[in-house]
Amino acid sequence: MSPLVIGLLIFVVTCGVLATGLPIAFGLGAVALFFMVLFDGWNSIHFVPETIFAGLSDFTLVSLPMFVIMGAAVASSRAGSDLYEALARWLHRVPGSLVISNIGACALFSALTGSSPATCAAIGKMGIPEMRRRGYDADLATGAIAAGGTLGILIPPSVTMILYGIASETSIGRLFIAGIIPGLLLTGLFMAWALFISWKRGTRLIDEDRIYTLREKFELLPKLLPFIAVIVGVVYALYGGIATPSEAAGVGAMLCLVMVVAIYRVWRLADLWHILRDGLRESGMLLMIIGTSILFGYMMSSLQVTQAVASAIGELQVNRWVILGAINLLLLVAGCFLPPAAIILMTTPILMPVITACGFDPIWFGVILTINMELGLITPPVGLNLFVINGITPDVKLPTILKGAFPFMMCMVLAILILCVFPELATWLPSKVMG
Repeated sequence: MSPLVIGLLIFVVTCGVLATGLPIAFGLGAVALFFMVLFDGWNSIHFVPETIFAGLSDFTLVSLPMFVIMGAAVASSRAGSDLYEALARWLHRVPGSLVISNIGACALFSALTGSSPATCAAIGKMGIPEMRRRGYDADLATGAIAAGGTLGILIPPSVTMILYGIASETSIGRLFIAGIIPGLLLTGLFMAWALFISWKRGTRLIDEDRIYTLREKFELLPKLLPFIAVIVGVVYALYGGIATPSEAAGVGAMLCLVMVVAIYRVWRLADLWHILRDGLRESGMLLMIIGTSILFGYMMSSLQVTQAVASAIGELQVNRWVILGAINLLLLVAGCFLPPAAIILMTTPILMPVITACGFDPIWFGVILTINMELGLITPPVGLNLFVINGITPDVKLPTILKGAFPFMMCMVLAILILCVFPELATWLPSKVMG
């Protein structure tokens, strides 16, 4: 049986196993073990513990639970609500002001949490009811938060970027800084659409004549400044040569815990235990997925599937942009069914040889891949952000949320096209900062 046929068989079996609802880590591990034994015999089992532990021994992985705890700490406070309220007061007179405020709050909040579902839940719980109460259509209110929440995996720190950096063996620091300009670009596109559609629909706020005084506009800023200081501190430590990504993550986690205790009075032992428990649970899940995905990649490589796929694509007599288009389509389809962590860890070992052979920058491709993962978070049938929004507003039907999110999905596609035409948007800043 040829490696390409084996690869197709592995793809079908993997999709079937994951479609049963089996946890991703167990599904990937089971598929890897099955095909290793099937084609290499029982002796291949001896390589399983060594492969998994060798993959998890990477010191870079220390940053993962630290950033997760950082996000859990911020999500447990009222930081999201304060961000939203502060921006709403400053932008009150702008058409679509509340939608723009919510998108801006999502962008800032995601820079603290690195998690899309957490951003959706934190901003959406207050933002969606408030937008609907003040006269915005349900589809625009829910769609904006569903899309704005996806910024959590593009604007650094990003757990998705960490996973890609580990899988592709590229610099996590460069990946983080590469996501800044594209993240701002995507935020700007979201805001531009919100302003345009609000103006076109003639949306009028219930309290349109309300005027906020300077005192009211400034009174929430003291609570926000420490969190912005945390972002600046982590970025400065990371890119100023003071700390490695793992050390910077530890500093960020500690500072966030101190901030939520000092500013938002989250000091009960039960609250702190809730933060640490959630961080430990998500970190354990991600590390299990990483371990079994490394075993999955080893299995693919040992059966020559990875090499055969890369060689077959490399021999195609087509333009490299056609190949990139096919890869984007593959990632988009995969995002409809699998979470970002699984897609990145499964596909990166196969795609990296193709990307480098086509002459694309791995850092730039990391940004393209991340935007594709954002699309997957708001596309059915397994769009995680859609279900988070639906849980917050159960009276709004899923088709309505999808209707509102669709234009923002087109903004993401536009962002990918812009990055293809101007790749320097992702590569210039890392080169400028890190050489």
